[in-house]
Amino acid sequence: MKIKTLQIITRTVVILSFVSFFTDVASEMLYPVMPIFLKSIGFSVLLIGILEGLAEATAGLSKGYFGKLSDTAGKRVPFVRLGYLMSAISKPMMAAFVYPLWIFLARTIDRLGK
Repeated sequence: MKIKTLQIITRTVVILSFVSFFTDVASEMLYPVMPIFLKSIGFSVLLIGILEGLAEATAGLSKGYFGKLSDTAGKRVPFVRLGYLMSAISKPMMAAFVYPLWIFLARTIDRLGK
C-alpha cells in the first residue's frame, strides 16, 4: 500500500490564509469592546442589539446570494478581494463615526465583507 504524498500548498493559498487570519484577529479584537464603545457614544442597549442583529442578518443573507453569484460567474478572486477590502475599510470607519446610521453602515459593511 502506497502512502499518498501531500500536495504542495500554493503561494496564493498561503497569502490568503494570512490575510484571513489577520482579518479575523482584527474582528475578534473589535467585537468585545464594540458594545462598550457604542454605549459611550450614546447608544442604548436596545439600539446595540438591533445594530448587531441587522448586521448579522445582512451577513447571513448575503452569503447565499454572493455564493450563488460567484458560482455563476465562475470566479472567486474578485469576491474575495472585495470582501476583505470592505472588512478592512469598515474597521476605521467604526472608530471615526459617532452617528448611529453611520455606525450601522460601517458595521454592515464589515459583516457584508466577511
